[in-house]
Amino acid sequence: MFKKLCVTALLITLLNNAAHAHGSAHNGGERIKLSVLGRYHSGPYDKGAAEIVAYDFVSQRAFVTNSYAQAIDAISLEKPESPTLAFKIDLKPYGAPNSVAVKNGLVAVAVESNPKQAPGLIVVFDINGKHLNTFQVGALPDMVTFSPDGKYLLSANEGEPNDSYSDDPEGSISIIEVSSDIRKQTQSDVRTAGFTHFNSKKLDPEIRIFGKNASVAQDLEPEYITVSADSKKAWVSLQENNALALVDLDTASVVSLMPLGTQAHNTAKTAIDPSDKDNAISIQPWPVKGMFQPDTIASYEVNGRTYVVTANEGDARDYKGFSEETRVGKMSLAKSLTEGSPKLKNPKNLGRLKVSKVGADADNDGKVESLYSFGTRSFSIWDEQGQLVFDSGSQFAHIVARDYRNLFNKGDSRSDNKGSEPEALALGTVGEATYAFIGLERTGGVMVYNITDPAKVFYVDYLNTISPSLKEDDPNAGDIGPESIVFVSAEQSPTQTPFLITANEISGTVSVYAITPAAAKHH
Repeated sequence: MFKKLCVTALLITLLNNAAHAHGSAHNGGERIKLSVLGRYHSGPYDKGAAEIVAYDFVSQRAFVTNSYAQAIDAISLEKPESPTLAFKIDLKPYGAPNSVAVKNGLVAVAVESNPKQAPGLIVVFDINGKHLNTFQVGALPDMVTFSPDGKYLLSANEGEPNDSYSDDPEGSISIIEVSSDIRKQTQSDVRTAGFTHFNSKKLDPEIRIFGKNASVAQDLEPEYITVSADSKKAWVSLQENNALALVDLDTASVVSLMPLGTQAHNTAKTAIDPSDKDNAISIQPWPVKGMFQPDTIASYEVNGRTYVVTANEGDARDYKGFSEETRVGKMSLAKSLTEGSPKLKNPKNLGRLKVSKVGADADNDGKVESLYSFGTRSFSIWDEQGQLVFDSGSQFAHIVARDYRNLFNKGDSRSDNKGSEPEALALGTVGEATYAFIGLERTGGVMVYNITDPAKVFYVDYLNTISPSLKEDDPNAGDIGPESIVFVSAEQSPTQTPFLITANEISGTVSVYAITPAAAKHH
């Protein structure tokens, strides 16, 4: 029987005690906190006016994709407390911007075509917005990044199907080796790391290949890229497939696919609130398996070993021509699920939870044995082989319930569908400590964790700027829908103090958060 557990106070106490103990004994002993430093409004509410942000420390500008204006907004951060628009880069001649990256005076923009199943573009400008070159890449380039050494320019080409699922392009990773003069480079400089060689291979069954009439290469959908510190390898999140791909940059080839598996939400440490109809915050264990399905990923090195950090947003394939999504209340459940809890399908229990139909009825007897939900409402750390080292479990839910109760799962309206939805992610070093900054797309705000030791991760801070008393479209309502985060180190900051930049898709704001030492807590 899955009973309601009153564990919030206990877990938060343990979190605070652990954070205090670690913070005082390890990593220089310094704890940090976030505070709002400055804010710029890129455009209207809920029009995608601020989505992906990149930062150039030489010009002290943030470059932000503005889908509403079909442009890149170049925002001056010479005074981070007063961000101002320096200029716009017009992208109407090229298409809709999905991502932007900056390195060594180059601004690279990932642009999707119309229709998005056609090959996309990587358009390169100089730091002042002058066009330098355009490269064709795979379908729907959803993310672009430079390798740390600046040698490679990479795009994750998602290759999403059309709504009828009649056109499903292959996913791929494009790799451009950047020369000393990118203006002279040609299309022949674009190499493609594809997945066709996996079409004939037997894959781990935990890698989700399930699209309508899709080959493996068509089904795999690259979402986000992180590159190793030595610029030789890249890990790519395959969100819908619940896996990571490892790419060799020298040979431009996908070396391996790593399934991420599921997190059982049946313990106090991994509990969820799955109902938007119970008029309560009720974080409990349930017989549900959460698929990690990360969006943003990042990586860092500890003692010569690379670790991959993931924001486990979750995503369902939901098209007119094919949909995997349903609710528990619409399923016929096997006795193995209902014996201990016959009222699982009640809307106040699991009935409203959105889950996948794929793999739910493994023996095809018409009864569902396993409930697979989208995302894990957490962030994770994995080793190079894709083995789980740390996961935050239900901590996000408990922290929000304690500190911003009125904003929990967007007023409880998202409890049935991915909860707080961790999406944005950035890593940064302050003093001797390494931190993960995780943006919660639906709940809002940024979580801060000390990840210096991947095996001893602990919570540090959470800031949410949303004003629940104001309507969301009020310009003063705060930062809603953080889509991306960039960490700016003290060395690259105009003020010699570190800060975060967040691009917030719903509120259309680009905000700067100061990172300062937290006052010591005395117990």
